[in-house]
Amino acid sequence: MRTTITLEPDVQALIRTAMRERGISFKEALNTAVRAGLTQAKPKRQNFAQQTYSLGTEQNFRWDKALEAAAAMEDEELSRKLSLRK
Repeated sequence: MRTTITLEPDVQALIRTAMRERGISFKEALNTAVRAGLTQAKPKRQNFAQQTYSLGTEQNFRWDKALEAAAAMEDEELSRKLSLRK
């Protein structure tokens, strides 16, 4: 495949150095560099584990009903504000 690329000056210098040291063409040096970069094994990451702590919440509070509780509190506040306008 033929294509046009723009190399940054530092990359061009690295390719030219590889050409001189190995006695290879620009095309060979570039292909070798691209292959080396794309076929490198990726370093294995460690699994992330988050340390958790108890916040001391009430045991009888039902967190699955939190949105319902928040909506009820908001409704009460709106009712209070509307009653003050009369």
